[in-house]
Amino acid sequence: MNFRCFGLADVTQVLSSLELNIQKVKVSTTPDGTVVDLFFITDTRELLHTKNRQEETYKALEDVMQDAMISFNIEKVGPEITACCQASPYLPSAITDDIFNLEMSNDLPSVSLTSNNVCVTMDNSLSPAHTLVQIVCQDHKGLLYDIMRTLKDYNIQISYGRFYIKQGRKCEIDLFIMQSDGKKIVDPSKQTALSSRLKMELLQPLRVTVVSRGPDTELLVANPVELSSKGRPLVFYDITLALKMLNTCIFSAEIGRHMIRDREWEVYRILLDEGASSSIPRPKVEEEVWKRLMGWE
Repeated sequence: MNFRCFGLADVTQVLSSLELNIQKVKVSTTPDGTVVDLFFITDTRELLHTKNRQEETYKALEDVMQDAMISFNIEKVGPEITACCQASPYLPSAITDDIFNLEMSNDLPSVSLTSNNVCVTMDNSLSPAHTLVQIVCQDHKGLLYDIMRTLKDYNIQISYGRFYIKQGRKCEIDLFIMQSDGKKIVDPSKQTALSSRLKMELLQPLRVTVVSRGPDTELLVANPVELSSKGRPLVFYDITLALKMLNTCIFSAEIGRHMIRDREWEVYRILLDEGASSSIPRPKVEEEVWKRLMGWE
């Protein structure tokens, strides 16, 4: 078993099942082929400092990894360790122009890497106290999360709603909302801004692209960070699982946050080991990772 192909997906699945949240990952391969994985995690149970919780984590990883796991250690890291393991703060302009261009124009970068058409309408006539937002879109993993985080960023409150899934993954969603002051959204400019943001977030909740990094190939996946500084859950797991299914190995990986056009993004940079996967076309890698992230596998 090549640990780079299979181990990361297995490790991220185990950590998720243990309710351990991955904040950052630093993956590297030494000259002798040994893989060193550094996972910066937080514990939703707040028990990782205890011996029992650490032993539980070790046992779960050992059961999955078996002989592939050479060593294991959990320790609280200080700021000096965190600083030296920071992801590169630099993203080439060609990359940012490519994968973030949906915010700049109405042109979609790739039909296969977006959801189907999204329709958002608002109506103030059906409720005396609420604005009705009606959304028709294609279902995907995290659909409600994408809607809720967008409304949360706009400080919009949801009083109640209805959710329908029809044939062919088509969703119809009715949400009765109000502003933080308890009033309807009557300003046309605010309605337009909210509708446009909802459409953008549901058309392409994540960005996926494969680019050249010198002689190497790099997979980039980006998702917006909430104003509360929370990132999208389970992204790294879905990426590693998709690459595992493609039998595409990972040479190195890092997660970093970048301010791009006045918005914070969580960017996953995966340097691919092309030895066993060079025959797989780059669009195929993009499509399979995208489908896994959207839950369309």
